Amino acid sequence: MRKIDVRKIEMSGPDDTRALKSLIDEGAVDPRTIIAVLGKTEGNGCVNDFTRGLATLAFKRLIAAETGWPEEEVSRKVAFVMSGGTEGVLAPHALVFCSIEAEGEPSAEKTLAASSGFTRDFLPEEQGTMAVVEECRRVTLELMEKAGIADPADVHFVQIKCPLLTSERILDAQERGCEVVVHDTYESMGYNRGASALGVALALGEIPEGSVSDEVICSDWSLYSKVASTSAGVELLNCEIILMGNSTAFDSDFAIGHSVMRDAIDIEAVIEAVENAGMKVDGLPTAEQKALIVNALAKAEADSTGYVRARRNTMHTDSDINHTRHARAAVGGVISAAVGDPMVYVSGGAEHQGPDGGGPVAVIVRR
Repeated sequence: MRKIDVRKIEMSGPDDTRALKSLIDEGAVDPRTIIAVLGKTEGNGCVNDFTRGLATLAFKRLIAAETGWPEEEVSRKVAFVMSGGTEGVLAPHALVFCSIEAEGEPSAEKTLAASSGFTRDFLPEEQGTMAVVEECRRVTLELMEKAGIADPADVHFVQIKCPLLTSERILDAQERGCEVVVHDTYESMGYNRGASALGVALALGEIPEGSVSDEVICSDWSLYSKVASTSAGVELLNCEIILMGNSTAFDSDFAIGHSVMRDAIDIEAVIEAVENAGMKVDGLPTAEQKALIVNALAKAEADSTGYVRARRNTMHTDSDINHTRHARAAVGGVISAAVGDPMVYVSGGAEHQGPDGGGPVAVIVRR
């Protein structure tokens, strides 16, 4: 038997690992059991957001120092998924997932299961294409098996960190006579996010076999996953994946549930995710129930129409602030109000992750 332990830690800056160090020093966390670190950093979430790489490096070095493993080995064992952008009330933080050996027999009740893994590195010309789709599909299926999850319905959140194109990477492809999917580096984030999400959707049977091709990526918005959450960054060339669900193969003190926000103010979907995790709520969670909510994780997207419930907004027409930043702030406020805590994980850019203007939302609760 194994169990998943989840620790939410506050960060005063992208390189602040003091909270995790304290947990390790106290014996509350064995660094050798850490399988993933999922963080929200305070950069802009765009191409030039280096807070993601800084946070990854800081946590990687801490774990290396505490385990005695070389940093290369840490990179093979631990998935570091850092999402930039803590606009509005969103609080910078990290979730640390540990997979721990547990005594006893398998539980009849499904509890939190999590696994992490990696795709291969992608060439610039492969980014945002079927190469990413197929690799994410393959690894998602592997991680389901690793987590002891047979039914796709028991998968509630698949968090992916994928690469993006830079000027140097585009030039590299051109010098080798290859063409990239898009020359705008910011747009390349969306293509990679979308391709990664479609890989999850295929793996879980959310969309039909044969429905995905290079042509439909960031084009056919009817194809999407209800549990994929993907984020792009300059700090990597592969995809790092954290799969979360419930399984009888784990005897964890936590459970996870999910729903899909149909738009940026869909607070009802947040409550549905809480209840899907096994917590019965009458209206909003009580103070006692809020104390049992470990974290909420969601995707945020500005509706392409420029409207939310027939009301016009300016997210797509603000030339000063990118629409993904507006969306994170708006959705972050809604979810924070629902769960009573602004330290929630909200990632912007939901290409093929939920319906237009909406996105998946998951909640981890203590049982």
